[in-house]
Amino acid sequence: MARLETFYDVIRRQGISRRNFMKFCSLTAASLGLGPAFVPKIAHAMETKPRIPVLWLHGLECTCCSESFIRSAHPLVKDVVLSMISLDYDDTLMASAGHQAEAILEEIRHEYKGRYIAAIEGNPPLADDGMYCIIGGRPFVEQLREVCDDSMAVISWGSCASWGCVQAAKPNPTQATPVDKVIKNKPIIKVPGCPPIAEVMTGVITYMLTFDRIPELDRQGRPTMFYGQRIHDKCYRRPHFDAGQFVEAWDDDQARKGYCLYKMGCKGPTTYNACSTVRWNDGLSFPIQSGHGCIGCSEDGFWDKGPFYSRLTDIPQFGAEANADSIGGAVAGVVTAAVAAHAGVSAVHRARTKAGMTTPPQPPTP
Repeated sequence: MARLETFYDVIRRQGISRRNFMKFCSLTAASLGLGPAFVPKIAHAMETKPRIPVLWLHGLECTCCSESFIRSAHPLVKDVVLSMISLDYDDTLMASAGHQAEAILEEIRHEYKGRYIAAIEGNPPLADDGMYCIIGGRPFVEQLREVCDDSMAVISWGSCASWGCVQAAKPNPTQATPVDKVIKNKPIIKVPGCPPIAEVMTGVITYMLTFDRIPELDRQGRPTMFYGQRIHDKCYRRPHFDAGQFVEAWDDDQARKGYCLYKMGCKGPTTYNACSTVRWNDGLSFPIQSGHGCIGCSEDGFWDKGPFYSRLTDIPQFGAEANADSIGGAVAGVVTAAVAAHAGVSAVHRARTKAGMTTPPQPPTP
């Protein structure tokens, strides 16, 4: 069996200098939220570890995950696909088609059994023996089981593969099913979102290649480095939420001032994702910054949880159900009480002074 090239082998063949290679490692560490101390570890991994074959399958989906993936900027997707990994099968991106493509899939499955990553975009429908999604003349669920059974780990790209998404919306006549409900014998990393952020997708692959293990996952199977905080926690509109300053109607004065979109249905307080920190399009923006509330697309069941523009009613956060006037009135009441108390103390002090008591009585010394 021929030795798989390392990432460093590939970039040297491309004429990239050692200096630029180390810059790449620094950017990779930053994209993963790691400090400078990890740069040498990443460099060592890229120099010594072979590129891992990746088989990327497509079930019921709209291909938005692939569209997002190819727009990654840190690292560039061309560096991931052409250098860091060996993307041997992806029926959307590969040049091969038909029998040739299926032959490549079988070859990689057998030659690198237990040593490749299965990346799944979309989900399998189980109704009528899976006949609602046919790949290569047979149900996708069969291809999914075969490829995942011989893999070392499975990545569920997007909310379709992670949760079922809109294909699984009630009444779900095709029985569209998340990948983890079908594949039970392999570690599964869920990277939900509709679609996921490009740098989150490449960041997960980079972590696995660098440290030779899957990232730390939360109780739902999502990488905590990207899904460990709510969008609400780092949203730049959060101060307006806490102050009770909300957009009341689209394009009103509050919207122009950048007030909180909670009353317009924003699901940021209950959505875990990196949108407000990593953002989209090379860190340029994210939906809330563009004036539209979060719809919670990385959370399970978001498609069946009522209208996107209905606000949450069970957020016990200061200011969530109040406006600036009522909060201001409450503060004014506190200030008035404090002024009245001060006036009372001053009156007592004046009375004591008139009675010949120049200083307030002191407590007895113990």
